[in-house]
Parts: sequence; C-alpha cells; structure tokens
Amino acid sequence: MAKLTASERAKLPDSAFAYVDSTGKRRLPINDESHVRNALSRFDQVHFESDAAREQSRTRLLNAAKEYGLVPVGFITGQLESERKLGPTSTDSAALPSGLVTLLFTDIEGSTHLLHQLGDGYAEVLAGVRETIKDSVVAAAGRQVEVRADESFSVFERVDAALEAAVTLQRALGENRWPEGHDVRVRVGIHTGDITMTSSGYIGLPVHAASRLCSAGHGGQILLSGQAADKAVGSPDDDVRLRSLGSHQLRGLPRPEEIFQVEADGLLTDFPPLRDAASPVG
Repeated sequence: MAKLTASERAKLPDSAFAYVDSTGKRRLPINDESHVRNALSRFDQVHFESDAAREQSRTRLLNAAKEYGLVPVGFITGQLESERKLGPTSTDSAALPSGLVTLLFTDIEGSTHLLHQLGDGYAEVLAGVRETIKDSVVAAAGRQVEVRADESFSVFERVDAALEAAVTLQRALGENRWPEGHDVRVRVGIHTGDITMTSSGYIGLPVHAASRLCSAGHGGQILLSGQAADKAVGSPDDDVRLRSLGSHQLRGLPRPEEIFQVEADGLLTDFPPLRDAASPVG
C-alpha cells in the first residue's frame, strides 16, 4: 500500500477517513481498498475519545469494506467478542433463550448509497435506526443478540412477539423524517427453529435461514417463514395479516420454505419479487 503524502491526505474529504476526532485530526483513511484493509488491521491500535466515536468509526469502516466487496470476518469476530465483554451491542448469553425460539434479522436497504449521500450524517441515521429497532424489540419482550454495521439480530420466545416488534419498528421508521428527505428502509426476516447456545453465541441452521430470509426482502418489507407462521397464534394488533408469497428455495438451505409477507395498516405492501437470496419453487 502506497502511503498518502501530506498533500494527497489534505485533498481528501473527512468522509474518506474512518475517524475524525474533536480537534479535526483525521485517522484511518478508507479512500481505497488497500487503505480499508490497512484500517481494518489497525483499528484496535487507535485511541478513541469515546465509545460513541469508536462505534461511528467502526460503522464507517465496515461500510467501506462492504463497498469494496470485503468480508472482514476476523475483524467482525474480534469486535463482536469485545462487545460481548464491554459494550451494549450484544447480550449476555446466559440471559438468552435456547431451544425453539423465533429469530428476527434486520438490514438497512442501500446503506452504502446512504453513506455516500449523507457522509458524516449517516452516523446519526444509523443511530436512529438502531434505537428504533432496539426499542421495538425490548417493548415486545425480545432480546437483541447482535448489532453490527447496518444489521441486527434479535431473539424472541414467541412468534407473536417478533411480529409485534417487526410491525412496530417498520411503522416507526416509516413515520420518521430522515435527513435531506432520504428514504431509510429496513428489511426484516423472521424464522422459528431449534437453536443451540454456545460460548460463542447461537448456532444452528435456523440462524442462517432467518438471515437469508431477511436478505431476500426489500426495504420496508417483513418476511415470515412458513415454520414461524405455523407457530403464530395471534397478534396484539388485530390488523396484522399474513399473505403467502409461495414456496421459495432460500440460498444455501436444504429444502424450500413457504414465505409470507406480513401486512398491517401503516406498512408498505407493494414490493418487487423477492431478491436472489430466494428462488421460487413450482
């Protein structure tokens, strides 16, 4: 990697750095792929002024990695381990349910584009989305397991509680007025299955199924697996409805799954066909 000269560094905008401290000192350049890789390796060597500054910098760095098609598994694993020990972005495994549970995954649609459009303002948007999701999950008696970059993973003991959280968060996000008139939309996937809790977190095929289900959706959409629908016994919100989208093969999973779209007053209902994470069957 060619080191930036002083003049090259001066020409870069603040958004080309993962961290800008309160004095204006800019660190961890992320202006190209090689510098992103370097920033990933050096992140833990930087002294941040606060936990919020560290979180904002990590978000910028992970989104830069996504832009260049990098999957920094080692970095993410290390950061999640640190969060389990120190931070509020993960939950003590002893407090989490195991066995038959319902999993809820979320992901911000077009987060890289939003980051480019909003620059430093993206951190505020991300914080707002995260707070809305967490509040909705907690209010429905769920537990937030992991939060990383623009994604989150929560767990519930009942399908109906997960549905309540999903509808609540989508309504709240839809009512929010985002910076510069941008649409900020989140896709949600809900699946039920038997999972095992280990010292390193949840393991089991249902975790992958819930993640794939989320990836198959569009911003503003809530997708529910057939297994989760079978366990649903009712919702506190009388207007919540399930519409079958047919049977689909989720990428990497052994068998097709019927997928339902969750509909309710105040939610978007018209979406394109499911994304390539799910292929129609029959």
